[in-house]
Amino acid sequence: MRMTVGAALLAALAFQALAGVQVTDDRGVEVVLSQPASRPAAISTFAADALTALGVPPVAVTQFDEQDRPAYLGDAVNEAVSLGTRGQPNLELLSELAPDTVLAVRRYTETIAGRIDAIAPYVGFDDLTLTDSLKAVSDIGTLVGKPEQAVRLNREFQQTLARMAGQIGERSGQSIALLVTASEQPFVYYDHFLPVELATALGLHNVAGASPDWPGKLPFGFRMPLEQLLAADPDILVLFPSAQPRAFVNNPLWKYLKAVNNQRVYLVGQHWKEGGGPIARTLILRQLGHLAYPDLFDLPADLPADLALHSFQ
Repeated sequence: MRMTVGAALLAALAFQALAGVQVTDDRGVEVVLSQPASRPAAISTFAADALTALGVPPVAVTQFDEQDRPAYLGDAVNEAVSLGTRGQPNLELLSELAPDTVLAVRRYTETIAGRIDAIAPYVGFDDLTLTDSLKAVSDIGTLVGKPEQAVRLNREFQQTLARMAGQIGERSGQSIALLVTASEQPFVYYDHFLPVELATALGLHNVAGASPDWPGKLPFGFRMPLEQLLAADPDILVLFPSAQPRAFVNNPLWKYLKAVNNQRVYLVGQHWKEGGGPIARTLILRQLGHLAYPDLFDLPADLPADLALHSFQ
């Protein structure tokens, strides 16, 4: 009997050890949970995206452009409470929800990490590069007790990326620039920003180039005068969402850009700004493939208007 009880005790202890989970977040901080999270909060769209793909609905989310929550994630976030913007989340409301972990974009929340940590374990992610995306999905999978599913999501994405890149062959070499802001000088993204990395993998050349501060991830872009953009004259221009009219398109130089004259300027959705989740990154990849090689890759269909690819006139 004593041996049976001892064996049962050892089995119980082993189970408890297995039930606990830990990850090292992008601050380098080890985050330990006594058991997998079942009530995660997402102060980030990419984390809400990852949770949705893993089948673990978040209890809280943040705004997605002008929406209270990322509607593209469907029913998985319908019951989630909106905390406002990812840079100024409502922590009082977060506390009332009693989450068991909080998944956040590090650069927007690190200054309030201590306050969040007092509510539930805070996990900070960089969410800038493709490597960041793969790590975040893996970490989130570990935290919610679904590591194998997270591995599968990452593997399937990498296989899709490799397959699409392999179809391009000698067609590579077009140039591209990804622009955001409403000011006179557009903000352009460096090579290490996730959508640009995907463009590079698909054989496109980013005219903004590499960050002079790499491997430092910040800044991840710079303001490029129209004169400099015209000198680079990319084949393709991608415009990110802007709450205000884009002043740079009124610059007299705008109409001389090759992409403008060839009608290869495209409007993309908010998901391109925070696209590290499994759902968003796959959509970005497919949209990039179509706008660069429309004869090779079909345009993703049946998308909400705010996620669809549009020509900019």
